[in-house]
Amino acid sequence: MTSTYQRIVLASRPQGQVAADNFRLETLAIPEISEGEVLIRNHFLSLDPYMRGRMEDAKSYAAPQAIDETMIGGTVGEVIVSKNPRFAVGDKVLGMLGWTEVGVSDGVLLRKLDTTHIPLSAYLGAVGMPGLTAWYGLTQIMQPKSGETVVVSAASGAVGSVVGQLAKQMGCRVVGIAGGAEKCAYVVKELGFDACVDYKAGQLHADLTAATPDGIDAVFENVGGEIFDASLARMNPFGRIALCGMISGYNGEQISIKNARTFLTMRLTLRGFIVSEHMDLWPQGLQELGAQVASGKLKFRESVAEGIDSAPEAFIGLLKGKNFGKQLVKLI
Repeated sequence: MTSTYQRIVLASRPQGQVAADNFRLETLAIPEISEGEVLIRNHFLSLDPYMRGRMEDAKSYAAPQAIDETMIGGTVGEVIVSKNPRFAVGDKVLGMLGWTEVGVSDGVLLRKLDTTHIPLSAYLGAVGMPGLTAWYGLTQIMQPKSGETVVVSAASGAVGSVVGQLAKQMGCRVVGIAGGAEKCAYVVKELGFDACVDYKAGQLHADLTAATPDGIDAVFENVGGEIFDASLARMNPFGRIALCGMISGYNGEQISIKNARTFLTMRLTLRGFIVSEHMDLWPQGLQELGAQVASGKLKFRESVAEGIDSAPEAFIGLLKGKNFGKQLVKLI
């Protein structure tokens, strides 16, 4: 173990699109820990769209990311020093230590991980916050019935890919929306969706109409904008919408809803949600997702950037849809 480590802090708030100079790489001395604390060497960092919202100094469901502080984010790693009786050196753990090679925790928000049958990185994806987001939105808000049509935007991503697979298991017709022929092929051939609409092909409305001949009963929305409007135009009466994200407007773009009349004419239910506000259901969701990943029933894909200095560009790429599946940064 060296005497120093690196971290990335937020240097400035973005003006429009995120730029590399909004971040700063720092080198610091390895900290000493106090009684009750553990020192953790992170193996993977999670990059997620919600981080873009935290970079703004705006009212939201959580406090803004502080300037000159470690960028927020989920991490998995290994305990290398422990003064906490609940954790031993060598324990693999999940935490929220941020974009840093090394972190200190008092153990309160730290969870031990079993990597016997589940890869360590999967706890930041299919068996982590993204997977739980998918599970919650589908089971608690959309509540689809067998035979219904479910549409998932950003279908090849860490969240959307899980939504679609779980919906198929419930007997639904599942249609994904993704950017590019390669992503759509993966969604259909590997994940088992019934169809996938490539919004980059220039025929979004016509292609979605063809893929949903019986209309749409439930939507898991990650994108917003034109993609959401296309789904709204196909909704059946009493359709349900789980609003998870609106990445099309994360750089300050206007996110208009042109088909808002369908909320009335089709008597739709739309609910936005933040999965961290439903911790009471996490044990159930994690158990179900973990069992499926361990058995190979639930498939996932990862985009992995190497080294902490790659995190800013990987994050910028994520916001532009360049990632394929869950976006991670590998540190060790």
